Amino acid sequence: MSFSSLVSDLTYRDGNTRPQRPSPHSSLSTTTNNTHNDTRSQVSRAKSYASTAATSVSIAGDISSQLHGGYSHPLARSWQAERQLTKSMLIYPVFITDNPDDDELIPSLPGQKRIGLNKLVPLLQPLIAKGLKSVVLFGVPLSPSIKDALGTAADDPQGPVIQGIRLLRRSFPHLFIVTDVCLCEYTSHGHCGILHEDGSLNNALSVERISDIAMAYAEAGAHCVAPSDMNDGRIRAIKLKLIESQISHRVVLMSYSAKFSGCLYGPFRDAAGSVPSFGDRRCYQLPPGGRGLARRAIQRDIGEGADIIMVKPASQYLDIISDAKELGKDMPVAAYQVSGEYAMIHAAAKAGVFDLKTMAFESTEGILRAGANIVISYFTPEFLDWLET
Repeated sequence: MSFSSLVSDLTYRDGNTRPQRPSPHSSLSTTTNNTHNDTRSQVSRAKSYASTAATSVSIAGDISSQLHGGYSHPLARSWQAERQLTKSMLIYPVFITDNPDDDELIPSLPGQKRIGLNKLVPLLQPLIAKGLKSVVLFGVPLSPSIKDALGTAADDPQGPVIQGIRLLRRSFPHLFIVTDVCLCEYTSHGHCGILHEDGSLNNALSVERISDIAMAYAEAGAHCVAPSDMNDGRIRAIKLKLIESQISHRVVLMSYSAKFSGCLYGPFRDAAGSVPSFGDRRCYQLPPGGRGLARRAIQRDIGEGADIIMVKPASQYLDIISDAKELGKDMPVAAYQVSGEYAMIHAAAKAGVFDLKTMAFESTEGILRAGANIVISYFTPEFLDWLET
């Protein structure tokens, strides 16, 4: 019942509250004062009635249902979050090409660039000054002649990733360097491993090759190697080689444990030049409905020695992030907000559907709420500014 309704209700029920006709001998001011006093009396009784009614309801019911006070203030709202986004949670994806002076915007990935080694330090210097803690490097060989069926350029000592690792270790000693480990950027066919003659994936040879690439990156100085190929058994193979080389104690192994197939990778494939020349990756990336498969893959990679488990994409797989946190409750969980997610947010914001900053935070907070501790995000440069304000 509204407050005005309460006043009317009380007035109707209490005949004595109706103003009396003034006598011929009374003055106009006396009549006006009586009317004002009577109205104030009605309002006072209505307030008392409303207060008593609300108190009675609260006492009779459950007062824990009264929640608004707990988040009425902006600071109090922030206290309601189990996890709040911080700069240390963010990893920024960087595409390094084999052209040293490359500095090219990626049309399908707003604001992102393919850069050469000569542009890498100038790109990251201001971001590190703002609090950037980590990057993940993706190599992008631009010359088609470099690519072959075995992806031999992936661990070339003169290639962009290994040279990039060494440059960043010299230039930014405190920057945490993650390297994506895959073959799709380097193979002539664009798939994530070595193929049989019939075009199907040769898992055994792929695992051997992927683990060699991971070792090359680790020995070059990467703090973390992150295989994204989804070949069975590659986590175990990498871990064993790290142990045999006596560097397992200083290299983090982050597995793309639950990487789903789908249409959200388009802008990345444009950026990395990794579109398959035939077929697709559905036989080795997880099907979008495969929650049980994702759980099994996560458990497998934990058992094989992963230090961090990752879910990719993020926003459409919040239940998988939650599962990953449950299955690896004592481990960090990463989530990759992939190129398609990022591009969709930009496109919708440009169309006026919502504010870009607001949605960037909202989508990332959903990822954190689901259980992630680490977010790989193309919004990282903006977040470094936004988190300051």
